[in-house]
This record gives sequence, C-alpha cells and structure tokens, in this order.
Amino acid sequence: METKKEMPVQEKNGEGFVKSLFSGSLVSEKLILGNLGFILMLTLIGAIYIANRFHAEKTIRRIDQLQDEVKELRSEAMSTSAELMYISKQSTVQRLVKERALGLNELKEPPYKLIVKD
Repeated sequence: METKKEMPVQEKNGEGFVKSLFSGSLVSEKLILGNLGFILMLTLIGAIYIANRFHAEKTIRRIDQLQDEVKELRSEAMSTSAELMYISKQSTVQRLVKERALGLNELKEPPYKLIVKD
C-alpha cells in the first residue's frame, strides 16, 4: 500500500504534471474548464471595451465634422450680415430705388408729427 501512496505524490511532483501538460488534459480540464466563468467574463469585458472604443472614435469624428460645419456656417453668417449692412446703407438704398424705377423720392423736409386733439 505504501507504493500506491507514493505514486500520486510522484505524479504531482514531476512526471505526472509534464505528462498531463503534453497530453492536453491539464490545459483542457483544469485550466479551461475550471476557469470557464472567468474566461467568459474576460471575453465579455474585452468585447465591451472594443465596442466602447469604436463608439468613442465615432463620436469624436462626428464632433470634428460638426465643428467644421459650425465654422462654415459662422463665416457664412458673417458674410451675410456684412452684405446686409452694405445693402441697408442710405446711399445704396437710394441707388437701388433709382435703378428699379420705383418712383420714390428722398424727403427734403424732416418728418413732422400729427397730433389729434379730442
């Protein structure tokens, strides 16, 4: 009986470990099956990390695109307001009225206020 007790001790120390490592039983049974939940959790966390990275990059690209659009619209608004200021000048309005022959004349006298008494 002593030899039977010594044999498992001998497998744990040397030949048994190497033999089970090369046969694949150590990897498949003890490492993988024993830690299957942990491996699945790591896989899920890795997939979430990758998805989060893609989402963040997509968001950054969208932010850059919107910032470019804001710059373009801001410059368009500034040019439109400058054009409006130019068109609304008195001399420009007077010239446009004469070109289009609207029949309007500039006042020679200042306007006056009508007061109605009861």
